[in-house]
Amino acid sequence: MFERIKTALVLVAIVLSCMFATTSHYPMQALMVIAATIAGYEWYKLMPKQDASIRPFFVFGYACIALIVSVIALYVHDITLLFWIASILVWLTSVYWVKNFPEYDGWYNKSLNLVGLILISSAVSAIFSVWQHSPWWLMYLFLLVWGADSGAYFVGRKLGRRKMAPNVSPNKSVEGLFGGLITSGIIVVIVQSHYLHLTLLQHVLFLTLSIITVLGSVQGDLFESMIKRRAGVKDSGRILPGHGGVLDRIDSLLAAAPIFATGIYLLKLIGVDL
Repeated sequence: MFERIKTALVLVAIVLSCMFATTSHYPMQALMVIAATIAGYEWYKLMPKQDASIRPFFVFGYACIALIVSVIALYVHDITLLFWIASILVWLTSVYWVKNFPEYDGWYNKSLNLVGLILISSAVSAIFSVWQHSPWWLMYLFLLVWGADSGAYFVGRKLGRRKMAPNVSPNKSVEGLFGGLITSGIIVVIVQSHYLHLTLLQHVLFLTLSIITVLGSVQGDLFESMIKRRAGVKDSGRILPGHGGVLDRIDSLLAAAPIFATGIYLLKLIGVDL
């Protein structure tokens, strides 16, 4: 447990430093490229057996694409929006995969390499874009995801009875899901009541976006758990002592970040300036 807490504190310090220590985009951009590279390597290891000789090219490709999409996010937001929409479509499809696992596992093939490329590049560009909008909105996104995860864990541990996806993640329960939604809901209400000056309709739209983001984070967690179960591994990696791999830490954000970034973009289009 001490090792887990120590690793978490180091990670939080690094992320917060990149978010708030400077207005320069280079530290945050570098962090996104590093995260995408490691996550891409871990994703590759979870895929169906492939030629190990192409692994360096695969990982280098993730690093390059992460850099490219983060640069695009600086100047051409409409293009990154296409990445986010593609990612959201994959997440919607993955609901069917999770629901029918293990009876159906046709999704587990080499095309998952492309899926991983879409999901990881979309997530890092979305996180980078939200940070550009405001570091505090990125903090809000993190709080939503962490709040949902913590609420689900504690409520599920005490009250969990009905399994949400027993073949994918036996410890996750419907009661835990509601606990996570309630925890995140408290965060939303606090932010809306103290920091946002919106009309009633705009408040409803923002609340809806936040809830959908939380549901997306749950799906991200389930999807990664399903891939690990199909690949026959417990953790995606061992780079983070006490936590596993980078994918194990950002699985919820893989889905939540593109959803939230797309929502902010659409709200801005209709005149809701957050």
